[in-house]
Amino acid sequence: MNVMLAGIFGGWEVVLIFAVVLILFGAKKLPELAKGLGTGIKEFKKATREVTDEIQNAPVDVPAPKLTTSQPQPASTVAQTTTPPKA
Repeated sequence: MNVMLAGIFGGWEVVLIFAVVLILFGAKKLPELAKGLGTGIKEFKKATREVTDEIQNAPVDVPAPKLTTSQPQPASTVAQTTTPPKA
């Protein structure tokens, strides 16, 4: 990724971007913005690391629970009716 950015931004472009940010936000807000950006990046890396660890530590094969035939089957709740034979 650094190689890609190095091809896009040269030395003068970085200075120009820094000057525009300095003009827009002012010298007093710049350290606060940098701190917020650093905190956001830190939290993002922490979250991605936690998700990666959770995926790597997840069990691969989880066996399905075995059903035994000795368990009683539920009774039918619908009453069966029979019609008398016609004579």
